[in-house]
Amino acid sequence: MTTARIPVPFTFTEIRGLDLDHSYRELLEHGRPVWVTPPYGENSWLVSRYEDIKTVLGDQRFSRAAAQGRDEARVAPMPIGGSIMGADGAEHSRLRRLVSKPFSNRGIEELRPRISQVAEELIDAMAKEGTSGDLVTSFTNPFAALNICELLGVPYGERDRFQSRMQCFFGRTELSTEEIAAELGELRAYVHELIERRRAEPGDDLISGMLEVAAEGGAYTDEELLDLVYMLLIGGYDTPASQLASIMYTLLSHPGQAQLLRENPEIVPQAVDELLRFVPLVSHTVFARYPTEDVEIGGQLIRAGEPVLCATPAGNKDPRAFEDPDVLDLRREGRKHLSLGHGVHHCTGAAMARLELQVAVLALLNRFPDLRLDVAPEDVPWLKGMQIRTLGSLPVAWGAGGSGS
Repeated sequence: MTTARIPVPFTFTEIRGLDLDHSYRELLEHGRPVWVTPPYGENSWLVSRYEDIKTVLGDQRFSRAAAQGRDEARVAPMPIGGSIMGADGAEHSRLRRLVSKPFSNRGIEELRPRISQVAEELIDAMAKEGTSGDLVTSFTNPFAALNICELLGVPYGERDRFQSRMQCFFGRTELSTEEIAAELGELRAYVHELIERRRAEPGDDLISGMLEVAAEGGAYTDEELLDLVYMLLIGGYDTPASQLASIMYTLLSHPGQAQLLRENPEIVPQAVDELLRFVPLVSHTVFARYPTEDVEIGGQLIRAGEPVLCATPAGNKDPRAFEDPDVLDLRREGRKHLSLGHGVHHCTGAAMARLELQVAVLALLNRFPDLRLDVAPEDVPWLKGMQIRTLGSLPVAWGAGGSGS
């Protein structure tokens, strides 16, 4: 077992496109965790192998709550702060109960008809506009926005008040750290306003349901509700839109795989999980974990309190875990990818994410049988950012089949 820190050079490069940075491929061959300096916060161990990542994310000795009060190792400008993502054990379970029922597989499945309707309405609008357009502005962004706004009870017409500020959270901005903090403060103020509206006039939405659970349980503070709704808005608005755009870009860059889905719609659920594995939405790492005692990971002793960053995109391309990991195989079975997390912090909205992707992908491919990129794949623009890979636009074209008639 190794106890010394081995100084392995590593640079968290700004990534555009969907390629895995070559440095991660070197780390996968190297094997052990390496000591690195992330873009923000304190130095950290960087873990890249699939099994090692699963251990860190699933072992209760690795704590999220221990990050409180520290300059957390991270790739985003601002730390995650409190909320459900900063809690462990019983505290995490207590907070998760606020959203566990509506985000259950059964609860989310009840939303399928409405999500399908949103998809069809957006596709109808695209078809009326002609035979080409930007899939990001005409479909992927409004699809994700409409769904999360409806789920949370956020007026869709107010999205301008918060969508630009989300770019600060994901590091897609040229603003200073102080300016970013101010913008995110405004975003939190808007979320607080939403909660107070629902408190005064409850509706059939997730925020109202959370307020009801909180009132019945009597064990939740206003700040905890604010933190959780804040994270749900960010996670449910920007992330699904970016993931869907990247998935459509991938499918249109692999037309044979797209046609496979048209001809075999029954494999869409497993295909979506393969796309979640293959498409690295996160550019570099997930939130840091802090061991509460000395732990050995991949032959390296990690001492209590030393932060660990998990490079999930690398884990999803680890040949030890996936046969031919660089091959997109929509018939690949299993859900063992790391894109929706692992362990107690497995994505709360995982069922919602899968449902949205299944509905959107199949609707687009079926309604537009010849949907294709309208530019060369290498000419598709990507936004700057260190955390989430996001397309600036996705120019596509389709023929007469787009009318759906």
